[in-house]
Amino acid sequence: MAKRKLLTRRDFIKAAGVGAVAMGVAPTIFIPRQAQGASKELKILVWSHFVPRFDKEWYDGYVQKWGGANGVKVTVDHINLAEIPSRTAAEVSAGMGHDLIEWIAPPSQFEPSVLDLGDVVKEAEKRYGKQHPLCRGSSYNPNTKKFYSFCPGWTIDPGCYRKSLWEKAGKGSGPETWEDLITYGGKIKKDQGIQLGIGLSQELDSNMAARGLLWSYDSSIQDAKENVVLNNPKTLEAVSYMARLFKESMVPEVFAWTAVSNNQALIAGRASYILNSISAYRSAQQQVPEIAKDIYFTPALRGPRGTRFNSEHVIYCYVVPKYSKNVDSAKKFLLDLVGNYDQAMYKSELYNSPAFFGTPIPSGDRGYPAVKGAKKLIDLHNAWFSDDPFALPGEEKGKLAVLKDAEKWSANIGHPGPANPAEGEVFATFVLPNMMANAARGMAPELAVEQATLLTKTIFAKWRKKGLVGGKV
Repeated sequence: MAKRKLLTRRDFIKAAGVGAVAMGVAPTIFIPRQAQGASKELKILVWSHFVPRFDKEWYDGYVQKWGGANGVKVTVDHINLAEIPSRTAAEVSAGMGHDLIEWIAPPSQFEPSVLDLGDVVKEAEKRYGKQHPLCRGSSYNPNTKKFYSFCPGWTIDPGCYRKSLWEKAGKGSGPETWEDLITYGGKIKKDQGIQLGIGLSQELDSNMAARGLLWSYDSSIQDAKENVVLNNPKTLEAVSYMARLFKESMVPEVFAWTAVSNNQALIAGRASYILNSISAYRSAQQQVPEIAKDIYFTPALRGPRGTRFNSEHVIYCYVVPKYSKNVDSAKKFLLDLVGNYDQAMYKSELYNSPAFFGTPIPSGDRGYPAVKGAKKLIDLHNAWFSDDPFALPGEEKGKLAVLKDAEKWSANIGHPGPANPAEGEVFATFVLPNMMANAARGMAPELAVEQATLLTKTIFAKWRKKGLVGGKV
């Protein structure tokens, strides 16, 4: 297997912009044979997981056991996230390479070069129940009616806050609205000298925060029909808010943050609130237990009219390039992966959440303590978030309970439309965080919105000409 390297998720997004203990394997599910035919080989390319034990203690071993059980010789290569887009482009151009390639964002720009996996989705839903709408929206193009990828899971992104700091400010339950970040977050900065950790730079988490803010202010880049609607009074309201938030609750370092900066600030005690997955909390459990015990979570913050959404940026998307000669094995692997996603959840320390909540839990030793009464993944999901199996001794129980209904306040990057190629390019070129940062630095919010809208419309027009994006504006 390829040697793992350390990297930041910022590197991945930059590359994306350029590269535009029993198995319990489920029974074989018949899928119509593709022209490429069956094979007894399978080559998989995946990124090195943010939780190291996931690869070392589960995924790699699972793959080999699956291969043995199905008579397939499987090769797994782990590479840096930053290399996935360019590696995908290179293999597609060469017409040879891996049969399965995993992304953490919708790889919609590769739709012309990958197989339609609609048959896999259909079989998965027949066996495991409906796919999570967030995952469907991150893998399906309604214009071409093609599933350009298959999503077996996703990652929840709540707000993470330091309870002791917010208690001193008079809001021990943490922020509930975006305005709370100014009212109480500003008070924490003034009285306790600790800022908020929301980035305003060209990196993944800044992108996520900008989208969540925009949606919670009842605006978006596109409408449900993929028309560009960015330039409107509610966008202006959100951008003006961000300028106020920076002035009252943050410091200039957020303009140069990388994707790990908010994690590092929270763990080091230099941030009162960040928008991120539970990975920052898990890191704190290992590095600074006392800080971890003080970290609590919030759902998406509410905007001025009560709307709340957070942007999910880790969506597990597998593609099968058209050059693959091992299509049947690739599809069988994906279906069986869904059937064993209980193990993926546990070995990722709950970082991974399932796309198919109705998946039955296979019998036998699953590699984790049995959960009484749990028959489907939804049961494990709720039980583990109610009583975190990875909590530190003495930690308060139920801290992750607010994540149980995350599907209600989580959205794909194209919300309220699909994660189409145009939305992907807007994301990869940081149009929204640049818009927010410009206003925070003093540019008139109206001008910041106008500039972002011009860039967005140009991007949408380009993809619309290729027939991969709908709408007219």
